[in-house]
Amino acid sequence: MKKLLSVVLAAMTALSLCACGAANAGGAAAGDTGAAAGDKLDIKVGFICLHDENSTYDLNFINGAKEACQKLGIEPVIKVNIPEGQECYDAACELADAGCSFIFADSFGHEDYMIEAAKEYPDIQFSHATGTKAHTEKLPNFHNAFASIYEGRYLAGIVAGMKLKEMIDEGKITPDQAKIGYVGAFTYAEVISGYTSFYLGAKSVVPEATMEVTFTGSWYDETAEKEGATKLIQDGCVLISQHADSMGAPTACENAGVPDVSYNGSTEAACPNTFLVSSRIDWAPYFEYAIKATAAKEAYDTDWTGTIETGSVALTELGKSVAPGTKEAVEEAKKKLEDGSLHVFDTKNFTVEGKELTTYMADVDTDPEYKGDHEAIKDGYFNESGEGMRSAPYFDLQIDGISLLDTAF
Repeated sequence: MKKLLSVVLAAMTALSLCACGAANAGGAAAGDTGAAAGDKLDIKVGFICLHDENSTYDLNFINGAKEACQKLGIEPVIKVNIPEGQECYDAACELADAGCSFIFADSFGHEDYMIEAAKEYPDIQFSHATGTKAHTEKLPNFHNAFASIYEGRYLAGIVAGMKLKEMIDEGKITPDQAKIGYVGAFTYAEVISGYTSFYLGAKSVVPEATMEVTFTGSWYDETAEKEGATKLIQDGCVLISQHADSMGAPTACENAGVPDVSYNGSTEAACPNTFLVSSRIDWAPYFEYAIKATAAKEAYDTDWTGTIETGSVALTELGKSVAPGTKEAVEEAKKKLEDGSLHVFDTKNFTVEGKELTTYMADVDTDPEYKGDHEAIKDGYFNESGEGMRSAPYFDLQIDGISLLDTAF
């Protein structure tokens, strides 16, 4: 079964919402540094992945690394199934000793071990996804990178909202039965930002929509994710999405005939009757940018945020069971995101304990107490991954309309 899923996932194709562009903190645009596209670079690069190709999350990184390296005429060295522990430090050192000048790790728990390796190898560039410490560590050879995937989640939420509206219009459910289920890994800001933006996208179409979120305590646990989705379906959720990395939730949806929005790649081949859409970060633009800068021995962003404009936020092709008018609704919202007339976390579109927010101190400079240290409300919206802030999500608000289950994780 895993071999089949690997083939399915490896074959996924994504519809990028736009092309390469600028970095978050005023740095060079992706693709503008170093050798011209298509030139072969004299550089060796390494990648560290938490899991392997069976994880949709890791597969998305692996595909991005291969795409960027193929364009640059180099062959990546990819280490898979590296836990979030000392094994990450060991893997980083092995890659450094093997001659890699650029080393990237893809999971949150890898960060401290990458920082340790960066301090030991000051002439090698280390980069890390979803991390929070590069802007405070201030090491010249350690970087964080992420993308405004909350915008992609919002657009995927619109796809879900259109499906809920179709179900209401056809009399399959009533508006008060428009309950979404969501399988999350941990109660981290990254997951909270993701499910909240997805919910707000759905709610923009069906204002009565509510959501239940269950957590598994693991980024990749096919059994727990399938059980979580099944529990949500049994609890009356009529549509499911996820921030977890296996085929567990999509498989549960296909078995139950419940519409599903996946993450990090299309699951349509395995779940043709229920797949609606998937959002993902396209990592190829960042890898190309950072590898070119490393090869040219040029400085590049300490904390980089990819956007719709950089081609870093992408949606897959829509599934065959989406509601009529979905494509047009997504395109309209996408244009508003691009021109700045729409903000995902507009404070007029949600409340916390019945109140609209006018101020909120977010935990941007993470410390052991997780205290808020930066004002996050800007011009009437929560400034997620915004200029002057860090790239990794820090939206951790519990907004009205979303109920949390199993929050021990």
